[in-house]
Amino acid sequence: MTGHIHEECGVFGIFAKERQKVASTAYYALFALQHRGQESAGIVVNDDGVFNTHKDVGLVNDVFSQETLEKLGEGNMAIGHVRYGTTGTGGRENAQPIVVNHLKGNMALAHNGNLINSYELRTELENEGSIFHTTSDTEVISYMITKERVRTRSIEEAVLAAMGRIKGAYSLVVMSPSKLIAARDPQGFRPLCYGQREDGSWLIASESCAISAVGGHKIREVEPGEMIVFTKDGIKSCRDYCGQKKAFCVFEYFYTARPDSEIDGCYVHDARLQAGRFLAEEYKIDADVVVGVPDSGLDAAMGYAQASGIPYGIGFLKNKYIGRTFIAPDQKMREDRVRIKLNVIASEVKGKRVILVDDSIVRGTTSIPIVKQLRDAGATEVHFLSSAPKFLNPCYYGTDIASRDNLIACHHTTEEIAKIIGADSVGYLSLEHARHIAGTDGSEFCMACFDGVYPTEEPVETDKSRFERHISDNPKFRKNA
Repeated sequence: MTGHIHEECGVFGIFAKERQKVASTAYYALFALQHRGQESAGIVVNDDGVFNTHKDVGLVNDVFSQETLEKLGEGNMAIGHVRYGTTGTGGRENAQPIVVNHLKGNMALAHNGNLINSYELRTELENEGSIFHTTSDTEVISYMITKERVRTRSIEEAVLAAMGRIKGAYSLVVMSPSKLIAARDPQGFRPLCYGQREDGSWLIASESCAISAVGGHKIREVEPGEMIVFTKDGIKSCRDYCGQKKAFCVFEYFYTARPDSEIDGCYVHDARLQAGRFLAEEYKIDADVVVGVPDSGLDAAMGYAQASGIPYGIGFLKNKYIGRTFIAPDQKMREDRVRIKLNVIASEVKGKRVILVDDSIVRGTTSIPIVKQLRDAGATEVHFLSSAPKFLNPCYYGTDIASRDNLIACHHTTEEIAKIIGADSVGYLSLEHARHIAGTDGSEFCMACFDGVYPTEEPVETDKSRFERHISDNPKFRKNA
């Protein structure tokens, strides 16, 4: 775990009425979803039942070139994926989408989320003779669907049957030779929506910003527990698993989603502004300027400034030419990585009492150099405010918090945290206000990472590398066994 929470994954799908350059559409949509994952990217194009695939590790712009997009060809369907893995390593073998050739045809699958029973299902499948090629829980889902597809009449029946077995967080885009399917878990942990372009193409995406980026308009969310099937005859909805208590990840509003995305009627930007206003109610600090940590702390800082009357300042310049996966090859570089990505605008903070707003304090390691930069630039006081509550519990649904070991708030008081990161004071948004940042009563949010109230049973195996460990611990896979 690094100092910040890692993003989720992003999924996208397009069903066009006529053959077109659907790979290019998916490519632009994945750019819009790049913030959700920077480990790998992939696109599968359906060319009259033939699946053309390209995926690799790296950012979207690194994985795809004009040549690779042309090789993917034209078609009437495509799905795409950007990955940050919360189960399995980040190698090419775990890049998505996953393509399966089975007895009744082809299937491609892209997944955002994390299953809580993937270890048990994988063990069951292996005992039945299944051979896995990845260490991600997405392959478990693909096997479950394929297993059901062999004995059902249609791909949608297979997906529905698999939804009855898999548990946890999943927003899926599934493609067959003739159909595109969107499916969301019954609690709706992760976002998924669909829309349409003027040419009639149907679009599915993790966030509405991807639909807008390719010239579409959002129609609505895929409801928790719902499956939507897109065909040449139109769309149909199946709500067999709808009706359970919703548990949407509130951290999507604080950090994961893009500010211009709209989720369940609330724009992410507005939710973050509200978080900042709530912080101003809770922490009345005498200061000269409010600054935010780019990018997800900026909106909350603006909200604090609006509510408090303290001027808002642009405290940091972000180097936009360094990607989120910037590699620090040695210890000195690792220590300086924050300075390389962010640099203080000294004239905004010199001689001033600064309120610094960020989306969260996870481990504290990122906060230390940021506070130090403000001090070095001449800030006389630094008061650090987190627009999210304290992280106190692991997440089992797709956010990369596997245990309490590295969560600074689990082991230190607020006063101790302030001393550790070098701030004059530290404050967190309260749980009560966190529930209301999106203009609702918060009863449909999952806040387990903050309050420890899990909407499902806790998984037996929680280690991110549980499948790698499963292989290494199994005598059948040892070199000299």
